[in-house]
Amino acid sequence: MQGKYIIFSAPSGAGKTTIINKLLEFPELKLEFSISATTRIQRINEIDGRDYYFLSIKDFKEKISKNDLIEWEEVYKNTFYGTLKSEPERIWNKGKNVTFDVDVKGGLNLKKVFGQNALAIFIEPPSMKVLATRLRDRGTDVDDKIQQRLAKAKYEMSFKLQFDVAIINDVLENTIKQAYEIILEFIKK
Repeated sequence: MQGKYIIFSAPSGAGKTTIINKLLEFPELKLEFSISATTRIQRINEIDGRDYYFLSIKDFKEKISKNDLIEWEEVYKNTFYGTLKSEPERIWNKGKNVTFDVDVKGGLNLKKVFGQNALAIFIEPPSMKVLATRLRDRGTDVDDKIQQRLAKAKYEMSFKLQFDVAIINDVLENTIKQAYEIILEFIKK
């Protein structure tokens, strides 16, 4: 069985993970989260194999050389993110649609690979000021890292028109409703 691919991309802090987690609660969408691999440091509340597959840089580079990844990107210096080829198969075996939470370049790469079977959604913050507040309020990064994420966000925003749809995440409930309706229509095709 092969289902559909739902790709979410956004600048860090725009709310894509929160939106995905809410959408996973709707059984009629038959969504399951594709767990990304990363070399970044595991946060306190994260669980390996649930939130990410946390790999060493050496292990990640080995997966690259063995062609075990659908896509990958060095998002920050020595901080890699990627999608293991085994993830869609794992999800399809459950009769579900694959849902990705990836950076902008990863999202566009996945869309190229999966073509018409994929829906690429860009989640946009209401403004850079709101994005900065969200990044500070979540309390997971020091100020230097927040500034780095904001600089990258400006760059990532330039790619939004390459996605199938862009949704401004201003009021979370409205954003979830809009994403739900778009996904439901797509998976019915």
